[in-house]
Amino acid sequence: MQNPFDLANQTAYLHWRERKLAHAITNTNELIVEINNPHALTAAEHAALLARCRRSNMAIYATRTGGADENMVRQLGQQFGLNRLDANWLASEQGVTRITVCADDGQRQAYIPYTDRAIKWHTDGYYNPPERQIRGMVLHCVQRAGQGGENRLLDHEIVYLMLRDANSDFIRALSAPDTMTIPERTDEQGVARAAQTGPVFSIDPASGNLHMRYTARTRSIVWKQDATTLAAVAMLEELLAADLPHIHCARLEDGMGLLCNNVLHDRAAFTDDALHPRLLYRARYYDRIAGS
Repeated sequence: MQNPFDLANQTAYLHWRERKLAHAITNTNELIVEINNPHALTAAEHAALLARCRRSNMAIYATRTGGADENMVRQLGQQFGLNRLDANWLASEQGVTRITVCADDGQRQAYIPYTDRAIKWHTDGYYNPPERQIRGMVLHCVQRAGQGGENRLLDHEIVYLMLRDANSDFIRALSAPDTMTIPERTDEQGVARAAQTGPVFSIDPASGNLHMRYTARTRSIVWKQDATTLAAVAMLEELLAADLPHIHCARLEDGMGLLCNNVLHDRAAFTDDALHPRLLYRARYYDRIAGS
């Protein structure tokens, strides 16, 4: 099968580009699918969520089911072939992470997801080694923030398309194995996480799917210092700051969640309700959504 992400195959790319733009979702409301029981989706619910993931690599589900727990998140993911959880060091024994403000937890408080501060554009696991590449994700809202906390979402394939249309050398530069380096993380025991150097864009050799590894952070990141790479990064930053119709802004309410192939996303700052602090469950997978 011809791969549209192969820079040497312009014909395949143009055919894919035409289909992608024709079917990409630009109305955020169209991403939303109402479901009854996330533990056991109906065939229609599953098909509706999968159809959106095929078009834009993401879907938002909305359920009125209360009492969400880590097991519910895992069972939802399993229905889409998401089984290999990334058991990162702050996750539970099941591999699901509770995202909430941890003012009394010095270990978590050092990391922005566990604060009420804004988080810049990124894909999850950009600091992971290649064998722990994050391809799929479920983000489930148990309790929304009192104010704020919206997410912006952008299909990484659309970003690839726009950069390639502007200059194919941008894709070539961002696909180099030494494009982006995340320096090592240290703690009192020494090196807790080794430095990770790798590309922004890569193609899965088995499936041919496109993967994006990116963070808009300006500290603790080193970009390859050549003119083309820096120009590509600058254009990427411009795209993320633009009012693109493909950028979705969504506030996850209680019982809502994001199912995606690790698309680009950010988070606005928020203010918690003192009695009902914001709580989300995040499950990150080495798998991509099956059939998407």
